[in-house]
Amino acid sequence: MPDHGALSLNGADLAIAAGLVLCAGLVSAALRLHLEAKLAIASIRTVLQLLLVGAVLGWVFRLERAEIVLGVLLIMIALAGRAAVARSSRTFPGVTLRAFLTLLLTGLLTTFSVTAAIIGVEPWYRPQYVIPLAGMVLGNSLTGVSLSLDSLLETLATQRGRVETELALGASRWEAAREPLAAAVRRGLIPIINSMMVVGLVSLPGMMTGQILEGADPVEAVKYQIVVMFMIAAATSLGCMVMGLMVYRRLFNDRHQLRSDLIQDR
Repeated sequence: MPDHGALSLNGADLAIAAGLVLCAGLVSAALRLHLEAKLAIASIRTVLQLLLVGAVLGWVFRLERAEIVLGVLLIMIALAGRAAVARSSRTFPGVTLRAFLTLLLTGLLTTFSVTAAIIGVEPWYRPQYVIPLAGMVLGNSLTGVSLSLDSLLETLATQRGRVETELALGASRWEAAREPLAAAVRRGLIPIINSMMVVGLVSLPGMMTGQILEGADPVEAVKYQIVVMFMIAAATSLGCMVMGLMVYRRLFNDRHQLRSDLIQDR
């Protein structure tokens, strides 16, 4: 009878995996790319963060209480919002709060729509489903939001003259902002659209791979992955749009003026 579960890993296995990163560091040193320190720091952070997360999730899964699950989700959203803003080369007062509200709205909306309406999770806060799915949503949508934010602020800063000329010639604030906003949303959607175009052909996503390693029927694993891809695409699309609209409302006042003075370089 074949073993349908995933093979367990020990410390030696993890050390061998770390050796692959060490090889990359040695190549970097040989070529004088000076990436060894960054690789080492990133590797150490990966181990420490994942070990910490594993311990915390084990505790959360055992308790299975709604308030704890919601607390974990809020922490995840706050960290995602901060990361999304930090990746942008420009900022403005209140941008972190807007990123947090965007991810709070779009992340929770898509996650709980899937767990409640599609998967039928009982109880609705069951952490084994809610937290991993929310993590996948936030991890992907923060990238889209960050790219969209960076593109919009860059356009408004570098093309300020064109935008203000349109406003001076009688264009409304929406008419002047529509093209930069649309371009920003398109840029934010590039990663998820590229992923959807090659999924299954070039890449096997993590959730699908994990289920197959655990012995699940590949067809069932594919069904779950389709749901996850649609969930991520919806969250990313909505996140880029909502964030763009929040930036628009902040940087264009009721007198149809561009508040370019609020945009700051990092």
